[in-house]
Formats: sequence, C-alpha cells, structure tokens
Amino acid sequence: MTFSIAARDPETDAVGVAVQSKFVSVGAVVPFVSADAGAVATQSFANVAYGPDGLDLLREGNAPAEAIEALTDADDEAEQRQVGVVGLDGEPAAFTGAECFDVAGDRQGEHYTVQGNILANEATLDAMAEAFETVDGGLPDRLIAALHAGNDAGGDSRGEQSAALSVAKPEGGYDGKNDRWVDVRVDDHERPIDELERVFKLYDVTLLAREEPDDPAELSGEAALAVSSVLSDTGFLDGEATDAFGEAERAALEDFRGMNNFENHSLTVIEDALARGWAEAAAGDAAAERDENGESRLTDAIWRGLQRYDRL
Repeated sequence: MTFSIAARDPETDAVGVAVQSKFVSVGAVVPFVSADAGAVATQSFANVAYGPDGLDLLREGNAPAEAIEALTDADDEAEQRQVGVVGLDGEPAAFTGAECFDVAGDRQGEHYTVQGNILANEATLDAMAEAFETVDGGLPDRLIAALHAGNDAGGDSRGEQSAALSVAKPEGGYDGKNDRWVDVRVDDHERPIDELERVFKLYDVTLLAREEPDDPAELSGEAALAVSSVLSDTGFLDGEATDAFGEAERAALEDFRGMNNFENHSLTVIEDALARGWAEAAAGDAAAERDENGESRLTDAIWRGLQRYDRL
C-alpha cells in the first residue's frame, strides 16, 4: 500500500526517492540512496535487503535491470515484491511481482521510475510521472510534486499515514562530510505529504546552501513594517515597528537568524529573501496562519524568496 518515485537529476548528480504509504514510518523501509550508486525503492511486502544489496550491485557496474534481476532471482518470494531502481546515469528499471495486490504497477521515463501497489487506480502512476516531467524546480521539489500529484489522482486506496524524502548528492551532507543531502521523514500524520513538504521547507532554509544574489534587496515599506512587527511581537526587536528597516531591525533579524539556525545564509541573503518572498507568503499559507506570532510566516517568506536562487 505504497507509491514511490526514484529519480536522478543530471544537473546536480543527485539521486533520490520520495514515498507515501498507509504504513507507519515508511521512510525506514522503502528508500535507499547513495551518491556513488543510485536510488532504490523497495516495497510491497518489502525485502529491505533489496536496498543495500541493490546499491552494491549498481556500484559493481550492473545496470538497474540487471540489479533487479539478480535481486529477484535470489528471492523465493519475489512475486510479492515491488522495486524501482535508478542508476547514476539516470537509467531506470522496475519490477512489480505478479502477487502484488491490485492496483499495482510501475512507469519509467527519463531519469525516473514510479511504482505503487494497493492503489486506488493506475492514474496515480500516470499523474506522478507527468508531475515529475513537467514541474519546475530542483530534484527534491519535483519528487514532492510527484507525491502530491499521485495522491490527488487517487493514491493509496487505504489512505495516508507516512511519507519520506531521501536525496543523496556528492558531498551534499552537513558540512560536506557525507552525501546525505536531504533526509526528511513524517512517520505518522493525517496528511503526511503536506507535512513532509512543510518540514522540507524548514530543512531547505536551514541546511541547504543557495547561490548568493547579485543584487540583494532590502526590506522597505509594507514588508519592512510587517517583518518588524513580527520581530517585535516575538521579542527580538525592542520598541515600535516601523516601515524603516534600519540598524536595530537588522540586529533583531540577525538574532532571529541565529535562534532558528539559519546561519547557512548570511543576514544579507535572509533580508533579500524576506523582501522578495514576503508578499507571496502573506497571501496565504495555512501553517503560517496557524502561527499566532508570525515566525512560521517569516520562515515561509524566506523559503519563497530563496527559490529565485539555485541550490548548491
């Protein structure tokens, strides 16, 4: 009762898996990624050995289809399994065993494979493929978009419970010390894909680096007043908020940046992102609207403003 996508981004050499299931902690079972091998999604009475073993087979030079053949040939219960594999060259392959519960199937395209079982319909797979091919953005954004599209088209026939996003990139991990570029999980939630996207946005702002803006914008006018008001309401700024964003306001924003672990971006970048992203964030974000003091809206505005610049 799972649908997933495994994919590669040729521009960044990143490989990843995104998955949703009516199963607790699906991120602990389905996704396996490595920047020196590729991506594997193992599901439907999942044989979790398919993950590390499949990555080893890819490292040894086997094509994804060859890796799947080796995995399933050695498995007496292979007909109950489902697996999708993408190699470092973007070649995809998948296997859906004859004993997987309906609706079960897979689709492949350039640099990706989608697969699912116990689905509401086959349109789930088609919608995931179309979204991945057409949505703009980096690999994490396109993977999340594929999950949303599949869920909207029907998704898991038993409902929703957990979701995960795992992406590896050479030296993509914290401080460049490993390849774990994105690692976000939602283990139990009524709307796990929505929650996965919310957590990923926070992860993105906190941990993923961006190109520096050539012409950074400064806060002024209504946006400056709104941001200053939030900083004042949350205790970062002493005194009344105004539409002039000066030394005191920037000092408060610097404190906000440090308190929220946004040191991955300079104060100049944070202000630029707020100036460019505030109007869009203020137009309506459900999570921010539930945030009485506005800190979530600040974070959302920063994330939206950062979208203008490529991730490094």
